[in-house]
Amino acid sequence: MNEMDTALAIFAQEAEELLVDMEDALLSLDSDPDNGETVNSLFRAMHTIKGSSGLFGFDPIVAFTHEAETVLDKVRQGERQIDSNLIAVLLESKDHAAKLIEHCLKANGTAVPAELAATGLRLIAQLNGGKETAIQQRPDSVEDQVLSEGGGEIAVDEHWLISLEFKPDSFRDGIDPLSFLRYLKTLGDIKQIVTVAEGMPSGEAMDPESCYLHFKIAFQSEASKETIERVFEFAADDCEIKILPPNAKIGEYLQLLDAQDETRLRKIGDMLIQVGALTEHDVETALQAQTDSAGREVEAGAKAKPLGEILVEQHVVQQPLVDQALKKQEQTKQKIASEANYIRVDATKLGHLINLVGELVISSAAMNLIVEKHGLSDASDVAAGMNSLVNSIRDTALELRMVQIGDTFSRFRRVVHDVSKELNKDIQLLISGGETELDKTVVEKIQDPLTHLVRNALDHGIEHPAQRLAAGKPAQGTVQLNAYHESGHIVIQIADDGAGLNSEKILEKALANGLIKKDHGLSQREIYSLIFAAGLSTKDQATSLSGRGVGMDVVKRNIEALRGSVEIDSEEGQGTTISIRLPLTLAIIDGFMVGTAAERFIIPLSMVDECIEMSANECEIDEVQHYINLRGKVLPYLRLGDYFGTPAGNANQRESVVVVKFGQTEAGLVVDELHGEHQTVIKPLGKVFERLKGITGATVLGDGTVALILDVQGLIQAAIEHKPRPLAHKPALRRV
Repeated sequence: MNEMDTALAIFAQEAEELLVDMEDALLSLDSDPDNGETVNSLFRAMHTIKGSSGLFGFDPIVAFTHEAETVLDKVRQGERQIDSNLIAVLLESKDHAAKLIEHCLKANGTAVPAELAATGLRLIAQLNGGKETAIQQRPDSVEDQVLSEGGGEIAVDEHWLISLEFKPDSFRDGIDPLSFLRYLKTLGDIKQIVTVAEGMPSGEAMDPESCYLHFKIAFQSEASKETIERVFEFAADDCEIKILPPNAKIGEYLQLLDAQDETRLRKIGDMLIQVGALTEHDVETALQAQTDSAGREVEAGAKAKPLGEILVEQHVVQQPLVDQALKKQEQTKQKIASEANYIRVDATKLGHLINLVGELVISSAAMNLIVEKHGLSDASDVAAGMNSLVNSIRDTALELRMVQIGDTFSRFRRVVHDVSKELNKDIQLLISGGETELDKTVVEKIQDPLTHLVRNALDHGIEHPAQRLAAGKPAQGTVQLNAYHESGHIVIQIADDGAGLNSEKILEKALANGLIKKDHGLSQREIYSLIFAAGLSTKDQATSLSGRGVGMDVVKRNIEALRGSVEIDSEEGQGTTISIRLPLTLAIIDGFMVGTAAERFIIPLSMVDECIEMSANECEIDEVQHYINLRGKVLPYLRLGDYFGTPAGNANQRESVVVVKFGQTEAGLVVDELHGEHQTVIKPLGKVFERLKGITGATVLGDGTVALILDVQGLIQAAIEHKPRPLAHKPALRRV
């Protein structure tokens, strides 16, 4: 018995054992159809029979078992339910596979008997629910196709480049190179084969039992590199295998590398394995080459080659991927090194520290009040020094909770990558202003609203590539996240260069939902703001991402709960920008204290633009609407006393207007007294007062009384809604 006969005998014995195991597994599934391990064992058995048959060129077995394997894989993935009917077909398929094996062992190379072939076609149709598959039309032998392809230069822009260099003893070890090519065709299409004959000796030097074959193959497939490599696992010891991914996949690999976690330092080989650009075999081969060359390099007094350089030289990965992996590795090193300078502190302890600092600020204000009340001039210098220290402690304590928003932005790289794949869109994410800092509490609470807005931009905003090209835009859309500081606030922008908002469609939906009337008189910005209304969506068909009108109202509510606001600017056909304004901290702020009658109020100092004085007799136009002429500009205003229903003060008392600004809008707040700047410790209101309009919190003053912190955004909106009429005369104004 020669080596081939021995190999065939082993194949027959293993196949018989696998078929017996398959029958037992199928019968057990009849009573336990949800047993995942049993299904996996069935799949492995069929896969092993197919792979072994491919090595011996048993194409009828490969063709049939491939169909059964595909069905079992769908069962494994939960895409198909296993039932008594499928079990019956698989049992019959197992019997048919046994007959095919018997035929190939006895009469390989001859046509399959007509009756046996007809049975196979019937079973394949039953396995696929009555649908014929492409593999049924494949000829019994693909050897002629394999041999007829080849020649010329290999193009790898869209194809995998597979290099197979068989060792001289391959034939003696029972390896048939063509069997691997036959099996490879079950995973995709061989577009081109170049047979390299450089190692072929001439004349009498050639040994007919030695293998001199070296193939370069252009292969088109959706399979992963690891799956393609498994085709050749039986020949790993007899063949030098190199698999280079298509150039078209470089962009995908680069995105995956960029999205990798930066909290743990990994070796370059592990990074490239994780994204699918390399396999473990590639890395092991390169490491062995590095070890072999290290000794020679040391003897020569030179440094050993880096692993990335060896991988590129072996033609298993492209240089840009190695460069990106090295860059990501360096970024991770720097991040870990920077984190080594930090001490992790429980957020609860930090919050307790901020609360204590707040109480210290209140106590400092009380001390100042006592010094002024009793005229303790000797203590004034000490009090001033104490104030300075308290201010420094306050600022330092607040900085402890300040974090960069860049980490939050970076998490959306994966969101953009996954969602763009799901929607079949080409979208890039640009990030700027990642170094901008704000309170950790704000960062945690803004994450969900940001996620919703980004996903909306991907789904609603960015068009499909064909639509963008038709509109004269680049096929790749862009979503940009930006952050910057502005007047004591942080502004976060989500911008896209997509289709923009259709104001007519928004109005149509709003009218249909009863949100507005036909004579609405809304400005363009107010129309865009309607998308934050509950139940309103401009998308005709809902998807798994959006389109049901649920979520945008929650986004706005969550942002306003942080004492923030959201604005929309859009141009149809060009894109949309959503701007979120948030306070830097929710704990301690610089405030401006004002008074009306016996009440005191705090206005965030960052929102105070200026203060003006006016005559009490000339500012009121009528009993409903108020406005003043501020250097030719109409400025709506509210009397805080009237708004909150406080008792009227002295009619002859001088009144002042505090001009406040939030975003692009302004209004005036009329007060009786200006008390000046005040360090304000924000205390939350109880549930009884949480829906009180115009108020966002409270603070304790040095004398123990409570001052309410004004909701400037809400008060500006209330002032604007009065819609002032044109000026009939100019009230007397003079700057304070």
